[in-house]
Amino acid sequence: MIRVLLAEDQALVRGALVALLNLEFDIEVVAQAANGQEAVELLQQHQVDVLLTDIEMPYMTGLELIEQAKKIQPDIKTVVITTFARAGYIKRALVAGVRGFLLKDCPSEQLADALRQIMQGKKVIDPELAIQALDDVDPLSDKERKSLRLAGEGKKTAEIAATLFLSEGTVRNYLSEAIAKLNATNRIDAARIARQKGWL
Repeated sequence: MIRVLLAEDQALVRGALVALLNLEFDIEVVAQAANGQEAVELLQQHQVDVLLTDIEMPYMTGLELIEQAKKIQPDIKTVVITTFARAGYIKRALVAGVRGFLLKDCPSEQLADALRQIMQGKKVIDPELAIQALDDVDPLSDKERKSLRLAGEGKKTAEIAATLFLSEGTVRNYLSEAIAKLNATNRIDAARIARQKGWL
């Protein structure tokens, strides 16, 4: 039996995925979370084979959740299911060791089959998305990305500095670098460009 933890912030989508996967004879959704923080708590309570996660969720992105999941359960296999076919997401997901990258509009049989293949040690990534990921290079450093994401949420420099445990001057430098790299007019514009590319 393939034991799955599902992290998805949209209740309707989460419910549908749970119902569809539980129809499979060899797959069981043992826990479900509405955000990354909930998923981390559930990973400490349940031993699972696969973490199936969305990317854009409140409190913690799917990619941040994957990093945490690997620390809690090193052997866990991770699969991203998303509506966003953004190259930056795919590349970062692959670097994070994701075994599968699927779109939410794929048929349920395809998702179930992908989970079985992943349990056999294979990777399942839409070939179009894989090609797209290779063509688009993310110029941002990890600190620039984190600073930009918080700026895009409307946080001021002081708030970003406090959140990331950095000085305000350092945050300003990271934001300036990001703006320059993305040829943006300001931090909000830079965050918008990076989000569209899937780099945040």
